[in-house]
Amino acid sequence: MCKMNVLEAKTNFSKIIALLERREEKEVIVARAGKPVVKITLYEEPDDISKRIGVAAGKFVVPDDFDEPDDEIARMFGMID
Repeated sequence: MCKMNVLEAKTNFSKIIALLERREEKEVIVARAGKPVVKITLYEEPDDISKRIGVAAGKFVVPDDFDEPDDEIARMFGMID
């Protein structure tokens, strides 16, 4: 973790970005009057949701009667006596 004041960060902004890109620092803290106010980190692309869709394909089988009414479950929910 690297710390610097606002003027240093402003003067060295391109260097800060390069430092993070090279992963020499995980984050840079920028302070005003000695008090930390901003944390600069490398942007990480979120997981692509399309890679998660279908991840369980072929891992289980849904029974043909899955959507059919079930008296036992209905009783559990108090829907029938």
